[in-house]
Amino acid sequence: MSHYSFQLYCQRVDASKNMARYYALSIQPTLFGETAVVRAWGRIGSRGGEKCEVFPTEREAASHFLELARKKRRKGYRPVRSCGNTLAG
Repeated sequence: MSHYSFQLYCQRVDASKNMARYYALSIQPTLFGETAVVRAWGRIGSRGGEKCEVFPTEREAASHFLELARKKRRKGYRPVRSCGNTLAG
């Protein structure tokens, strides 16, 4: 059972540059007992791209999740709503 259940949805909107982007991150268990960091991005209202990275431990996945979130925050992305993040256990 996963100890981490994190999700993050951020947007970066700048009307002067015609910019309206989203970035979503989540930590999810895999069928083989590993932990994946799944990220999706693109223009708001479009499908965009998606990438899944698998880690052998939850700790490594959580560390990667937090580093990605920090990088996006530095680039101007801001959370737009609560995703129901909780720490199980």
